Amino acid sequence: MARQVGRLAPNAAGKITKPGRYADGGGLYLVISRSGAKSWGFRYMRGGNAHELGLGPTHAFSLAEARERARKLRQQLADGIDPLAAKREARREAAPKMTFGQVADLYITAHEAGWRSPVHAKQWRQSLRDHVLPMLGEIAVDAITTGGVLRVLEPIWRVKPETASRARQRIEAILDYAKARGWRDGDNPARWKGHLEKLLPKPSAVRKVEHHAAMRWQDVPGFMAGLAGRDGIAAKALAFLISTAGRSGEVRGARWVEIDLGDGVWTVPGARMKGAKEHRVPLSDAALAILRSVPRGEGAALVFPGTAKGKPISDVALSKLLPGGATVHGMRSAFRTWAGESTHHAREVVEMALAHKLGDAVEQAYARGDLFRRRARLMADWASFCEGKAVAGEVVPLRA
Repeated sequence: MARQVGRLAPNAAGKITKPGRYADGGGLYLVISRSGAKSWGFRYMRGGNAHELGLGPTHAFSLAEARERARKLRQQLADGIDPLAAKREARREAAPKMTFGQVADLYITAHEAGWRSPVHAKQWRQSLRDHVLPMLGEIAVDAITTGGVLRVLEPIWRVKPETASRARQRIEAILDYAKARGWRDGDNPARWKGHLEKLLPKPSAVRKVEHHAAMRWQDVPGFMAGLAGRDGIAAKALAFLISTAGRSGEVRGARWVEIDLGDGVWTVPGARMKGAKEHRVPLSDAALAILRSVPRGEGAALVFPGTAKGKPISDVALSKLLPGGATVHGMRSAFRTWAGESTHHAREVVEMALAHKLGDAVEQAYARGDLFRRRARLMADWASFCEGKAVAGEVVPLRA
């Protein structure tokens, strides 16, 4: 920056017309663009790099005013302040503050189209509403600190570790989004690695695995006999769920277009699968009999419709049919325990019947088929067991 100042004549802004930069000294310049627009600029060096600030048009600021503004910027530099950074900070402070709650809404809106189902967005909103927003919702997103994050997490970290871990991940994602949009600066106070891991125990150290309450597999035949004697779509849906070892959402959302009664195959689309991958389910004679007892719809009609038009039967309707303590999802556990404790069927066949991922990446790479024929034998054996019959063994007639 040149030390000599006052180089420009008092009428320079009006007299000079050729495009270019004309130094007044002390970092101040008269800048004339190719279009003829005239303005004042300030140039300085910091950290070995050149920086420039605009000081306004010449019609708004006289040369004397521009010199005074340049003097104040040189004063900032002498005090160790970066004028450009100070200007940006002043703008940020003057801008309306975005609250954490507002940014959370914007984050979900921006990302929910890419999530596998509307349920995921609902889970996000519910998790934030129940555990995060009461403490952070009204706080400016650039004012969220480690202390604020800990006030959310510490009360639930040991008693609800899974819930707390998800809440932390969601806070971190929202704050990263806010930084990318320019609404906050600095490190993310919800970051685990190298930060919160120093302040909280590992989730694995406090995690309590909560299994869905399951009916004893030995009690399933008696329960299925009771279901067979009941009318109503809920009883048929639950019996079909047990017969196929399916998940509640998969069964309740089943549509006739997915089912081939002739070949005995139910193809569940990936959009309704937990792993977002299409799943073929071999249907036993018992499962087919249940389907044939249900009024047949056309095309995309629901197999198990609820009372509201166009809506599937609710999970609550199925749960009401179970004895106290048992859950709908727990019926899959009963199937898994039966298969593991009382049959010859291989683990990978059972896991694939449940649409679980197999082991590590190496095992998954080699298990590229869906073991459909072997799963058909497994489900036929399960149907025989549920009907109180002896397991037939390996040889089971298969449809073409």
